[in-house]
Amino acid sequence: MANQMITKVEGSVLVLERVFNAPRELVFKAFSEAEHLKHWWGPRGWEIPVCNVDFRPGGVWHYCMKCVDKNQGDFYGMESWGKGVYEEIVAPEKIVYVDYFSDAEGNENESMPSTRVTLTFDEHEGKTKLINRALYASPEALKTVLDMGMEQGISETWDRLDEHLQSLQ
Repeated sequence: MANQMITKVEGSVLVLERVFNAPRELVFKAFSEAEHLKHWWGPRGWEIPVCNVDFRPGGVWHYCMKCVDKNQGDFYGMESWGKGVYEEIVAPEKIVYVDYFSDAEGNENESMPSTRVTLTFDEHEGKTKLINRALYASPEALKTVLDMGMEQGISETWDRLDEHLQSLQ
């Protein structure tokens, strides 16, 4: 892979960075519209059968990821629901939201850590440098999601984002 994701842990904060060969406005749009998110959100072998986006401060993004890859063993057929509540949107520079594990009705799963995510989209030599700063309640909460394989999941998700962006240009 020519463009690897850079990962840094700073206490309770996970920082992920990657440069995408696409204009900033397009990368921002890929994070803000359901029609884009459905094509790339989630790790390989997972689809998004439900993706509702109310893209405004106070709005909610509610989605379901479903494993459709039989090679993923026990994960095959599994559904994972998530919910994001948007706090701040500055197009095309920044999106801030709180990310929760949820159920199909959008009720937050309080046994799982929530995350305050700040996405910044920086112009970078005609490309877009995406920086994801994920703030957890504690270093232990961050370790919980890292132990679940979240870093690999995001890396695969961003690979899929890169493929989606290339298909649009």
